Amino acid sequence: MSTITPTRLTIEPLTRKAFAPFGDVIQADDTVRHFTINEGNTERYHDLAHIDPGADGRAIVSIFRGQPRTLPFTLTMMERHPKASQAFIPLSGRPYLVVVAKAETTPTVDDLRVFLCSGEQGVNYARGVWHHPLLGLEAVSDFLIIDRTGPGDNCDIVQMEAPSIIPELD
Repeated sequence: MSTITPTRLTIEPLTRKAFAPFGDVIQADDTVRHFTINEGNTERYHDLAHIDPGADGRAIVSIFRGQPRTLPFTLTMMERHPKASQAFIPLSGRPYLVVVAKAETTPTVDDLRVFLCSGEQGVNYARGVWHHPLLGLEAVSDFLIIDRTGPGDNCDIVQMEAPSIIPELD
């Protein structure tokens, strides 16, 4: 009986440039279009994500309450939503991880990217991008989710050909 040694993944900080192949970073900062509204009382950070409900879908808003994951974490599966995008915006101010792979092919361990997100950064997975389900850290955390409702199955799940390990944070 052979034993497969899990691949140790590298965690990188979430930036717009690094995440661009997978979707959008949702973050209010000076690098995005913003302007003052409401008689000078509010700064609007405008059009931060391409929300794509698909041709026959409708955008919906939900709250996911995620249990914290313990690191190191063994990753054995990925999922994608082929009909629409899916946005995650943290409400609890805690860091979390996202694991992604491009939409074009079934992901392998070599395709995986792991990003550490601050509690002020959201992500919008583009249509079809492979990702791991919610990976909250530290404590139970709430996320505002913008995704799709509509006809047809919108979740594909694959088991990875070999496990990989997300290490403890440095």
